[in-house]
Amino acid sequence: MADIEDVLRTNPVCAAILDGAESLNLPNWYLGAGAIAQTIWNDAHGYPPDHGIADYDLVYFDPADLTAESEHAAERAAHAAFGQSGARIDVTNEAGVHLWYEQKFGVKLEPYKSVEAAIATWPTTATSIGVTNRAGRFRLHAPFGTTDLLNLIVRPNKTLVTRQVYEAKVARWSAIWPRLTIIPW
Repeated sequence: MADIEDVLRTNPVCAAILDGAESLNLPNWYLGAGAIAQTIWNDAHGYPPDHGIADYDLVYFDPADLTAESEHAAERAAHAAFGQSGARIDVTNEAGVHLWYEQKFGVKLEPYKSVEAAIATWPTTATSIGVTNRAGRFRLHAPFGTTDLLNLIVRPNKTLVTRQVYEAKVARWSAIWPRLTIIPW
């Protein structure tokens, strides 16, 4: 795990989020998904740490406030704090994803019980990962472990993702990170 943290800290945006997200007062927050996996893939490919990363997902869990306004305010604050390099910071309250997921992706979603439960449904085993740094303690949540991530294996997590979404993601990723082993749907 120390190696993962060390690699993530080579990416200035990941490092800034890890060191500063606690100041946003987001309950149970994680930096997750592609920004984590892709920083690791960049290291393995010898690329710059932020190569090919489209956005940085900062997720949290606040069932007491599911308003879009609150989520947008958190995203504005995160962008002001960490987006100086032009990085796109996407902030999502995973407690409210069920309110819009079906309309956007055509799949009904029951409310998540926790942010960790949400991470377990993300599109691939390698990107179902979140890291946090609370009270100076780095923590990793990887419900499928880190073997696929560290071995550059992309495998579908069929818990929620559709074949179409998975195949679009892997088409983009394999063009950017050619050493990835893509497991077909």
